[in-house]
This record gives sequence, structure tokens and C-alpha cells, in this order.
Amino acid sequence: MSEVTYKVENGTLIYALKGMIDSSTAPEVETKIRKILTEHPSESIVIDLDHLEYTTSAGLRIILRLKQDVDDTKIINAHPEVYNILDMTGFTDMMEVEKAYRVFSVEGCEVIGQGANGKVYRIDRDTIVKVYLNPDALPEIHRERELARTAFVVGVPTAIPYDVVRIEGGGYGSVFELLNATSFAKLLIRKEKPVDEVAKMSVELLKLIHSKTVKPDSMPDMRAVALNWAGFLKDYLPADQFEKLYSLVEAVPEDMHMMHGDYHIKNIMLQNGEVLLIDMDTLCHGHPVFELASMYNAYCGYCAMDHSIVESFLGIDYETACDFWKKSLQLYLGTEEEERFKEVEDKAKIIGYTRIMRREIRRNGLNTESGRALIDHCRKVLGDLLPRVDTLLF
Repeated sequence: MSEVTYKVENGTLIYALKGMIDSSTAPEVETKIRKILTEHPSESIVIDLDHLEYTTSAGLRIILRLKQDVDDTKIINAHPEVYNILDMTGFTDMMEVEKAYRVFSVEGCEVIGQGANGKVYRIDRDTIVKVYLNPDALPEIHRERELARTAFVVGVPTAIPYDVVRIEGGGYGSVFELLNATSFAKLLIRKEKPVDEVAKMSVELLKLIHSKTVKPDSMPDMRAVALNWAGFLKDYLPADQFEKLYSLVEAVPEDMHMMHGDYHIKNIMLQNGEVLLIDMDTLCHGHPVFELASMYNAYCGYCAMDHSIVESFLGIDYETACDFWKKSLQLYLGTEEEERFKEVEDKAKIIGYTRIMRREIRRNGLNTESGRALIDHCRKVLGDLLPRVDTLLF
């Protein structure tokens, strides 16, 4: 049995096919489709397969003939079995075909990771889902899958998403399988491992990431992004400070080494003794000073004016976060020498506070008391550091 219903939205004729289409039902289905098209001529057609259980080649030929008559024809909500048929027969090459997505609810689920573009929830013991903040995130999801695959192929241990789902209430998510995985944040919160050990594992993975080189244009150039941050502050810093800031960033040479871009304890997981990286949409390349700046902000910079921010974000108190940052940087540099630590930290802080100041201004901070206080703090830190830092390299 098969059914054909339709509606017209903004000049687009939308067919909904239901049931099964085979050689016995196809003639009647095509007759109905043609009659509807005659009554409602359209230059744009959408074929909704959400309730189509199965189709033989007879159903495919109906779609093909419709596509030949109306070039702007696309298919939506193709469930896996039907999508596989369309893919194998070449329909995905000749026209736009959108898959149907499972619907997930994250209500009441534990947040185990958080990044700039979304949150990661544990659905059950074996499954996590990253929910994107952007409700139209499909391009971002496909991009992140490619970035994750790139990292995985060159030897960076990362979870690879295996499915895309709709989130109940709106938006999209990527599904990962992470058996018995615990975030580094949870390890610290539960005191399952000491700060020194977690920092050591974190830095070992960070150095592995930074040892990998990538091809040009395979991921964003962090130097170009940081130049944009610096350029934004032209009207908000004294001229001499702005010129110094911009020249420091501009002098950082192009570097094709991989960086994560949002590296902190909620984006690192321990699974059966193996350390895994998640939230790969921020992958980029560049000099490590840019990565260290992002890390400084996560642990110390963003919460410098309000220490409660780091607890709500990472789940650890400000003192622990700053201690973790210091131990991580010392391990990364391979020295506990305080002077060396402060030297590199100052370089990271210049980039970090440039980013925070720009972010707060763009979020209308100049028009709120707390925003102005944070912007003034950034301006003070940059005013102190810029005269005495002559290079961001180390």
C-alpha cells in the first residue's frame, strides 16, 4: 500500500510518500504525482520520504522522471534503508538527498564536555552526543567530522562521530561511542587522580597534537584569526599599544603544526587507560603560543574577575584551575624555572587578553558595569605586558 499527499509552501510543491512503492503500486503513485503537478505547477519540488518504508526501482524511476521534468527537485528525510538504495543507484550524485535523522533528547543528561560551539552530553553508558549551539549546524557537523578524521589518520587519538541526530526541541548533534570514558574534569572533581598526574597526561597528548603537521587549507590558520582579534582593538587601545600588539602577532611565522584550539580538561577523556580528544571543530594550525593562550583563558583568564566562572565551566575551583595551568605549562616547557614560566605565560596572556577584550566588546560589554570592568582589566593587563614583551615566540 502507498499514499501520496502534498502541500505548497512558498511556491515549492512538497510531496509526502508513505508506505511501499513497487511495480504494482508505482503506476498509481505516478498518476497521483502527475495530477498534483498539473494542478499546482512548480519550478521547485521536495519529495519527503519520512514515511516511505521501501521502494524498488519502479519508485526510483518515478523520482528520476520528476527530476528530469523539474530540475530543482530534492529528497528529504530518507531513512537509512531508503538512503542506501538512493546512494547505491547514484541518486545522491544527481540530486540533493537529505537523510532522516534519529531524534535524541538530552533532558536530564550529564554534561561531560563543553566547547565554544556546543556541549557534550552522556546519553547512556556507551554513548555521548555533542549538541551544537547553532540550530542549523549540519555544515559544522560535516566539517568537524572531516577534521576529526584528519586528526585520527595522523595518529591523534580522538573519538570519531558515527551518526548525526536531531535534538528534541531543535538543533543537531553528533553521536560518539565512548565506553567507560571519564573527562579529565571529572577525574579532578572526584579526586580520582591527583592534579600532577592529570596535567602530565594532558600535556603528553598536547605535545602529540603539536607534533603533527597538516596540509595548507585543511584547517584554519590561527595566526590569521589572532590578527583579526588584534585588528579589532585598534579603536580601543592607545595607538602605541595597538601597533605593538599587531606587530607582535604579525611577526609570528606561519606554522603548519596542528593545534586543538580549545584544549581544556572537559575536552580530554580517559577511556580504559587511553587518553582521547573530543570536540574537534576548533582544530587549527599555528604556533603553540596560540594554543597556550586558549588554555590560559580557560583556566585563569576568563575567570580573573569572577572566580566562580571557572567552577561553573570546568567544575573545579579557581586555585585548582590556576595550579593546573601552571603545572601544565611547566611540563610543556620541561622546566619548573619560575622566570621561564612567567616569560611564556606573559606571551600567552597577551593573546588571551586580546581575545577576551574583543569578545567582551562584541558582546556589548561597554554598556554594562561588569563589562566595562572586564574591558578595563584587559586594557590594564595589555598595557603592562606590551612594553616589555618583544616577541611571542619561545
